[in-house]
Amino acid sequence: MDTGTHIVMGLALAGLATLDPEVAANSTTATAVMIGTIVGSQAPDIDTVLKLRNNAVYIRNHRGITHSIPAVLLWPIAITAVIYPFLPETNLLHLWLWTFLAVFLHVFVDIFNGYGTQALRPFSPKWVALGMINTFDPIIFGLHVLGLIVWGLGAHPGFTFLVVYAVLVGYYIIRFFAQKRVVQEVKTLIPDATDIIISPTMKFSQWRIAVMNKQQFFVGRAYKNDVTILDQFNRVKVPSSPVIEAAKKDKNLSAFLSFSPVYRWEVDEYDDYYEVKFIDLRYRSKDHYPFVAVVQLDLDLNIQSSYTGWIFSEEKLRKKLEILPG
Repeated sequence: MDTGTHIVMGLALAGLATLDPEVAANSTTATAVMIGTIVGSQAPDIDTVLKLRNNAVYIRNHRGITHSIPAVLLWPIAITAVIYPFLPETNLLHLWLWTFLAVFLHVFVDIFNGYGTQALRPFSPKWVALGMINTFDPIIFGLHVLGLIVWGLGAHPGFTFLVVYAVLVGYYIIRFFAQKRVVQEVKTLIPDATDIIISPTMKFSQWRIAVMNKQQFFVGRAYKNDVTILDQFNRVKVPSSPVIEAAKKDKNLSAFLSFSPVYRWEVDEYDDYYEVKFIDLRYRSKDHYPFVAVVQLDLDLNIQSSYTGWIFSEEKLRKKLEILPG
């Protein structure tokens, strides 16, 4: 989920913690738990700082080791170890328990969006992405904000957020069956589909669709159960040509290929350079595919410039390639 949602979830867990007798009976523990749940709700996303280096490092590592099983166990210990010396009257066990819940919930809810996490690491490097909830979901965020407002008006925070989370459990169930219906419609439309990727949008009834069979890629949208195919591309195997093999050594393209499960590719030859472009088919927006990796090589196949990330115009891509050396 986005940073704002994780923040309100941390506050919500602090409110829910007031149902814990140890927290309710001790103001110091309550303060420590609030700090622990807020920090714990943010801690796994500390790898966002990798974006300051470059997109390739960020794409390859974001939601990786910081969301892994060892990290989920270590984050609460580290956060508790920092908080406890400043508030030594805190109930240590309950501070750890609520901080652990905040960290666990952060990783758990991230599994449900299209990006996913390496939550099974180190047992599996697979990215777990269920594609049910958008990275920012207005309903989830809005229910948390509503709960905070009701708390601010004087309602009991524990019972308030008990109701909020009961509603959210129902919401996740509804989303699960909504996605399942879309998948069934896609299978009816493309019965020989081998892979179906459903990505949620911020709009409740709209979904992005990327489908593969043995011959083609299909890109579409679904509104409720109505599936529309917008683009079709023949599947052409990426060749083992010298240009492609040289481009694959680039860190930006390598990061793209580690992240994207469905893409098409292009190779263009100009007077004094080659350009290799890989285009992710999952994020079609206004007739455009904004998530790309581009590598430019000279005629001796030396990498001159490259970029991976979100680009919404050809002009901006050209500027990126001019500014960023390979």
